[in-house]
Amino acid sequence: MPDPNGFLRYDRRLPARRPVPVRIMDWREVYPPAGEELIREQATRCMDCGIPFCHDGCPLGNRIPDWNDLVRTGGWDAAVESLHATNNFPEFTGRLCPAPCEAACVLGLGGQQPVTIKQVEVEIADAAVARGGLRPQPVPAPTGRSVAVVGSGPAGLAAAQQLARAGHAVTVYERDDALGGLLRYGIPDFKLEKRHIDRRLAQLAAEGVRFRTGVNVGVDVTAEELRAEHDAVLLACGALQGRDTPETPGRALRGVHQAMAHLVAANRVVAAAGEGRPALATLPDGTPIDAAGKHVVIIGGGDTAADCLGVAHRQGTAGVHQLDLYPEPPADRDAARDPWPTWPWVLRSYPAHEEGGERVFAVAVQEFVDDGTGQVRAVRIAEVTVEKVDGRRIVTALPGSEREIPADLVLLAIGFEGTEDQPLLAQFGVTRNGRGAVDARPDWQAGADGVFVAGDMHRGASLIVWAIAEGRAAAAAIHAYLGGVGTLPAPVDPARQPLAAR
Repeated sequence: MPDPNGFLRYDRRLPARRPVPVRIMDWREVYPPAGEELIREQATRCMDCGIPFCHDGCPLGNRIPDWNDLVRTGGWDAAVESLHATNNFPEFTGRLCPAPCEAACVLGLGGQQPVTIKQVEVEIADAAVARGGLRPQPVPAPTGRSVAVVGSGPAGLAAAQQLARAGHAVTVYERDDALGGLLRYGIPDFKLEKRHIDRRLAQLAAEGVRFRTGVNVGVDVTAEELRAEHDAVLLACGALQGRDTPETPGRALRGVHQAMAHLVAANRVVAAAGEGRPALATLPDGTPIDAAGKHVVIIGGGDTAADCLGVAHRQGTAGVHQLDLYPEPPADRDAARDPWPTWPWVLRSYPAHEEGGERVFAVAVQEFVDDGTGQVRAVRIAEVTVEKVDGRRIVTALPGSEREIPADLVLLAIGFEGTEDQPLLAQFGVTRNGRGAVDARPDWQAGADGVFVAGDMHRGASLIVWAIAEGRAAAAAIHAYLGGVGTLPAPVDPARQPLAAR
């Protein structure tokens, strides 16, 4: 059983990040590996709480107290097995998930700092590699049934692995030139070095999963052709339709771009450098999109904005402002607004913020200012108040508060509007709802027989842990649809939502 006094003997501690002057000179991960002593100490803080609400904070239902105690007692092999029982890719979630499980840790109810669940998780995942690699799991006798997975992000890959391990023939179709979806070209290497993706892909390939890159389903291969070749299809195409602000004067100026365009271009440069090839950060049409020597303005306050901030530092920006529409959040949970164990609205500072730049809260862009040649030279902002009226957001600018911020490059990181409107939707007979997502029936089918949907394409832009959970659940539904023997784990249903105060 866990040590009921561990949290009294040890404070919450994370490994020290690499020094800022060093890490902005490369693209390696910010956090070095933690020592075994530190991780064992932190795992010991997991108290014998009786009812582990962290299970409810995590949609995967990770057995967090179990593997914390195994780490505490030195049972690393068993900890690896326990972690992988519910999570196909813990090295991804341990690096990228904001850890709603930590917000639900019972220690938070008593005013203590939560267990470093995320850090323990990533160390167990890395231990799996160090202690023998990611061994392929034996595949049972083939079922003779075939599944197409469209999209190679975390939802698609999780489903593919579950289905392959159940004996089905699985082919993953990816329209990009490399596998991984948003993990590959949307997440900077300083958060997730791509070797972690490549290791998992090698494991999946050894388990029988086939991959086809550079295939745009609906264009290069039709839905009819795909359905003729496979017994079931899973759509896991993500939610990459970026939210825009076309009504803002000057939006069409050169130098104003979607944040994801900047991240993809930067990731391609890093990938090319790793292969020994020279490359420039450009858009598909060749337009440069590099922060080197430029004044950068990032609009948005979430993960994508922070990723752009870190990229700008490593590209050699002349200075960065990050603008947030909302007022600065409090440092601690407001129990009246966000009671434990829900996800609290608090100020979240990412490693990129300690690397430089200025955060400006409660402001909105009034205009992108032209330099006279069609290139942006500044953004005109105003202080604002934000109210919710009948479910609608009302933004009011404060008179006399306008000012300009210099800007040579503006990046819009203001969220996503669902999955892209692409030919495969009509061909498969599925439609987007009012949120730009694709609805799923209780059996994960998307309104067409044998066509399933999971991940951000179904949920809308969300957390990686939800994508993996939905991929696993959709795989269970597909296995049942194909008449597979037994059942696969299904951690969530299509209607499941995060913990929230009612």
